[in-house]
Amino acid sequence: MTGVGDIALLAAAGVLAGLVGSAGAITSLVSYPALLVVGLPALSANVTNLVAAVACWPGAALASQPELVGKGSWLRRWIPLSALGGAGGAVLLLVTPPGVFARVVPFLVALGSLALLAQPWLAARRDGAGGVALPVGLVGTAVYGGYFGAGSGVMTLALLLITTEPRLASANALKNMLIGAQVLVSAVAFGFFGPVDWAAAAALGLGMFVGSTLGPGITRRVPAAPLRWVVAAIGFGLAVQLWVDPSA
Repeated sequence: MTGVGDIALLAAAGVLAGLVGSAGAITSLVSYPALLVVGLPALSANVTNLVAAVACWPGAALASQPELVGKGSWLRRWIPLSALGGAGGAVLLLVTPPGVFARVVPFLVALGSLALLAQPWLAARRDGAGGVALPVGLVGTAVYGGYFGAGSGVMTLALLLITTEPRLASANALKNMLIGAQVLVSAVAFGFFGPVDWAAAAALGLGMFVGSTLGPGITRRVPAAPLRWVVAAIGFGLAVQLWVDPSA
């Protein structure tokens, strides 16, 4: 961070990142490169990005009230599990060598994107409320989200569409709440033990809050089928980028 220009760049990137992330796409596709552009090293950019992303939680919650009505008991059941997985991912990031999962991440993101495209077919065969797909999948995506984050929203959205909620706008609202919980827990850990650039996190987070109040409305109005293809295409693009450059 060198000055007002960097702060303005991060705030603008935060608005766009919060918008696309809360609409179902990938927040870090915008925010993480912006942190690299202003000069943060990869590890600091990763943890700063996750800390800033906490601001998306209240913004998305405010904008998703119609979809969240009646979902209180469901959220109380699954948010703690998501938060626990996020904490585990944060610990992994702090104690494992950098890049230990670098070659696995692109496949995870691509798999989540593929599952998103296959959701209508898979949802017709979902295991129901008593199955293990939701808790097992939620722990896995939450651990990954706490560790790196990029693409975890696509994975979680696909998981919820297949196991829980076939309506895209409603599944996206639930996804935003689960991701918010895991990001909050990770951010607390990184705040104490990680190389957070707090000025960058504040500028990016302010923009993310504003953007995240806009995304759910887009998801509510755009037809589900084309939006699903757009989000999946972004996910595949990120998977390729992470394969070509694992440090991206």
